[in-house]
Amino acid sequence: QVQVVESGGGTVQPGGSLRLSCGAAGNMYSIDVMGWYRQAPGKQRELVASMTDGGTTNYADSVKDRFTISRNNAKNTVLLRMTSLKPEDTAVYYCNAHSSVSPFRSYWGQGTQVTVSS
Repeated sequence: QVQVVESGGGTVQPGGSLRLSCGAAGNMYSIDVMGWYRQAPGKQRELVASMTDGGTTNYADSVKDRFTISRNNAKNTVLLRMTSLKPEDTAVYYCNAHSSVSPFRSYWGQGTQVTVSS
């Protein structure tokens, strides 16, 4: 089992910045991808950014050049730095840790609210 815990989030004005942190603990065998997803009211959960343990990143087009994901493999932590925030970035942000190969496992954090509003 793997426990995933997020921190950060909050309310910020448009154009502002926030940082989200996530840590995973437990049996991390085969867990090679960590990342962030978000879900806005009435919408499906979507990928924001992810990073493999080899350093390969994947970003949603809507956040490219504004958000940066980084990872510490030794500590099983991942950070999401968000800049130039827009009202449409408002959502609950979830950290995820999963394996891209068998045995397939996926674990989610409890979510943290990000609100961008003036």
